[in-house]
Amino acid sequence: MDFDYNSTTQSLCAKVEAFMDAHVYPAERACTDWMDDPTKLWSQWPGLQALKAKARTQGLWNLFLPREYGKFSPGLTNLEYAPIAEIFGRVPWASEIFNCSAPDTGNMEVLAKYGSPEQQERWLNPLLEGEIRSAYVMTEPQVASSDATNIETSILPDGDDYVINGRKWWISGVRDPACKLLIVMGKTDPNAPRHQQHSTIIVPRDTPGVTIVRDLKLLGRLNAPGSEVEMRFENVRVPKENLILGEGRGFEIAQGRLGPGRIHHCMRSIGQAQRALEIMARRVDSRIAFGKRLADQSSIRQDIAKSFCEVEMARLLTLKAADRMDKVGNKAAKDLIAAIKVVAPSMAHRVIDRAIQSHGAMGLSDDTPLAEFLSINRYVRIADGPDEVHMSQLGKQKIAEYAAVKEGGS
Repeated sequence: MDFDYNSTTQSLCAKVEAFMDAHVYPAERACTDWMDDPTKLWSQWPGLQALKAKARTQGLWNLFLPREYGKFSPGLTNLEYAPIAEIFGRVPWASEIFNCSAPDTGNMEVLAKYGSPEQQERWLNPLLEGEIRSAYVMTEPQVASSDATNIETSILPDGDDYVINGRKWWISGVRDPACKLLIVMGKTDPNAPRHQQHSTIIVPRDTPGVTIVRDLKLLGRLNAPGSEVEMRFENVRVPKENLILGEGRGFEIAQGRLGPGRIHHCMRSIGQAQRALEIMARRVDSRIAFGKRLADQSSIRQDIAKSFCEVEMARLLTLKAADRMDKVGNKAAKDLIAAIKVVAPSMAHRVIDRAIQSHGAMGLSDDTPLAEFLSINRYVRIADGPDEVHMSQLGKQKIAEYAAVKEGGS
C-alpha cells in the first residue's frame, strides 16, 4: 500500500490540526480542571457545546462512520479516517467535539448497520446530530465478560414487551446528562446454540427499573461527566420493536460493532504515544542534571529512539489493518484487527511510561497529560477484550493458516 495519505485525508488532517491548535489545546487545562472538580461532577464543561458547533460548521463532524454505511457516512474509508483519529487522541476528550467519541461511535455503527428504519429515525438520527449521547451495556460483574457468550442478563418476552433483569458494570457514559439511550446485550434463549442465545435491545435511559448501583473509579479516578458505573435492571419493560435485528443475533451484533472501533481506539492510543514522545523530547532537551542536559545521556537517547521506532511500527500496522478492512472487509482482516489491539495500547503504555520517567515526579502529576494517558492505555488493554483473548484467537488462526502450508510453500 501507499503510505502517503491521499488529498482528502491530508486536507482533513490539516483542518483538524488547525482546529486543535486554535480551540482545543488552549482549553485543555480548563476542561480537565472542570472534570476533576468534585463540585461539578456529572455536568459538562460549559465550553464543549460551542466547540461542537464550530467543528460542525467546518464540516468536521461524524468523520468516523465508514463509507460502507451509505447515506449515514460522510464518505471516508477506514484508512482515510485513521490519521484523523490519531489527532483526536492527543487530547482524550477531543473526539466528542467532532461527534466521534466512544461509546456513541460503536452504537451509531450498530444502528446504521442493523437498526430498523424506525430505530434509526428515533435513535440514530439524534446521535448523528449530536443531540443525545448513549451507552453500550454488556459487561457483567459475575461472569468473565470477555467471552460475550457468558452474559447472563435476561431479556424475556412478555406479551408485546421484553422484560430485562440483570446486573451490569463498567458501563461508560451513563452519568452524562446527555445520555438518553442504552444498547443492552442479554440472553433471550438459554437453550439455543451457544452463539445464538443472546440478543441486543434498545432501552431508553429513563425507563423504570434502570438504576445506578454505584460509580466506579478507573485507576482511582472518576471519569466525569460520563463515568463508569455498575447498574441494575429490575423488571425493565420495553416494547418488542426495540429489539435490534432479531432474537439470537446479539453475539453477531457485538462482533460487528468492534471492527472500525478498534481502529479508532488504536489510533487514539498512537496519538497519545506520539504526543508523549514529543513532550519527552522537549523535556530532556531543556532539563539539566548532574551538569548536563538529559538529552546528552545515552540512556535517554535510547528511550527516545526506541519510542520513535515503536510508535512508527504501531502506526503502520494499524494503517495496514484499516486498509485491509476497506479492501476485503472486517472478517477477512480479523488477524490484523486483533494484532493492533494487542500492539497499540501496550506500545503507548511503554512510551508514556518512559516520558513520565524523564519528567521525574512531575510526570506523576496533572501538570502534563502523561499520567492520564498512562491510565487510559492501561484501561484500553482490557476494554473491548483483554490482550490475552486477542492473542489466543490470533495464535489459533495463524497456527491453522501456517500449519496448512508445506515447508517452503506458498
